[in-house]
Amino acid sequence: MDQFMPCLIRHHRGSELAAITPGHPLLDDYLAFVAARARTNAWLAVASDLKIFFGVVAKEPTQVNAADVFAFLAFQRTARLGERVVRLEDGEPGLAARTIARRLSSVRGLYAYLAARGDTGVSRNPVPTSLAARRPGARRGKGGMPLIRTPRTLPRVLVPSEVDALRAALRTHRDRAMVEAMLLGGLRRCEVLGLRLDEVNAGERRVFVAEGKGGRQRMVPVSARFFASLGDYLDQERPRTSSDRVFVVLKGSRRGQPLSAAGLDEILDGARARAGLRQATCHQLRHTCFTRLREAGMALEAIQAQAGHRSMRMTLVYARIADRTVADEYFSVSEKVEALYDQPRALPADAEGAEMRKLRAEMHRRMLGNGYCARPVGLDCHFESICESCTFFQTTIEFGPPCRHNATTPPKKDSSAARKCSTDCSPDSIKPPPNEY
Repeated sequence: MDQFMPCLIRHHRGSELAAITPGHPLLDDYLAFVAARARTNAWLAVASDLKIFFGVVAKEPTQVNAADVFAFLAFQRTARLGERVVRLEDGEPGLAARTIARRLSSVRGLYAYLAARGDTGVSRNPVPTSLAARRPGARRGKGGMPLIRTPRTLPRVLVPSEVDALRAALRTHRDRAMVEAMLLGGLRRCEVLGLRLDEVNAGERRVFVAEGKGGRQRMVPVSARFFASLGDYLDQERPRTSSDRVFVVLKGSRRGQPLSAAGLDEILDGARARAGLRQATCHQLRHTCFTRLREAGMALEAIQAQAGHRSMRMTLVYARIADRTVADEYFSVSEKVEALYDQPRALPADAEGAEMRKLRAEMHRRMLGNGYCARPVGLDCHFESICESCTFFQTTIEFGPPCRHNATTPPKKDSSAARKCSTDCSPDSIKPPPNEY
C-alpha cells in the first residue's frame, strides 16, 4: 500500500499568497479550486485540515475508506494532556468538537470534488454525513445521528469592567482603534485588517467592509470613539508607506507593511495578560458588541445587517445571551405570576365531590324529625322508635328551631281522645277475662 505524507508549501507572488501545494496532484488541484472560491483564511484552514488528515491516515487519497475516517475521528478525540484533563465546555479530553467537525467537513469537501470529477478513481465519499437513524425510513443527514455532536454553547462576552481593563492595557492608538472597531462596530478580525484608507468615512462615521466573510460587502456604522482613536493613530503613529491598508506595522523590519492576523493576536494577548484577564479574543469582542447592542434595544434585523450574517438564525444567538433583556422581561411579569399563587383558592358554594353527594343523598334518605341518623348502612338498627337516644343520632344548627319549639311548647291534648280513654278505662267497662280453665 502506497503511503502519502503531505508537506504544505506556500507560494507567494510579492506579498500575496499565490498557491498552496501539499505535494499531491489531486490535493494541489483541489486547493487551487478552493482558492478561486473562498477567502484566504478559509483556504488556509482547508489546507491545514487536509495536511492533518493525511498525516494521520498516511494513505493515498484514492485509497482512503470509511474505516480510515473513523480511525482519524478516534485519534482526534484522544486525550492530549491526560485522561483526567478535560475542557469545561464539553467535558472532552481531546480536540474540541467544532474543530473535529471542521476538519471532517474539509475532507468531505475534497472527496466530493474528486467524485464529481469522475477521472480520479473515487466514486463515493468515504466521509459519511451521519450514521443511521433510529427512526426507520429516515434519510442520512435528515434526522440521523451526526458523526460529531457539537455542543450548543453560548458565546462568551466580556463584562464592562473587563473591557475597561483591556482598553487601559493597550499601548498605542492603533491598538485601541483596532479593539474599538471590534468592540463598538462588531467587525471581524479579517475585516479590521482588510480596511483600506478610502473605505473609512469619518464624516458619516461609517466604514465600508469590502472583504467580508463569504464575499459579502456592507456599510457598518461605528461609534465616534473609534474614529477619535483612529484619527490619533493616523496623525501620530502611522508611518509613511505605500500600503493603503489602514493598520500597518509600526516598527521593525516590516514597518509600514500591513499588519497580519498573527500580529493582531499577539497584541491582544499581551494586553489581556497585562490586564489580568483569563480570556479576551477578537471574536469575543465582536460577541460583546452585539450582545450589548441587543440589550440596549437594537432590533435583531439591524444586528444582522451590522454583523453581516447570512441568515437570521446566526443572529438569534444574541437574543439568547442578552441576559439583561431576559431579566427585564421576566421581572416585568413575575409579580403577576407570583400573585396567582398568593391568592387563596375559594371553593364555590355549589362545588361538592362524588362522596359528598353520596353522603348528602344518604343523609336525606334517613332524615329524622330533629336530626338525622348517621348509622352506617352495614349496621342493623336496634332502636326503631327512640332514635334520639341512639348514639348515631346527629343534629345540626338547621334543626335548632324545631328542637327549641318542641322543648318550650307543651303538647296539646285531644279532648275526644281523652273522653274515649276515660270511657274505655272506667272500672265498669273493665271485664274480667273469660275463664279459660
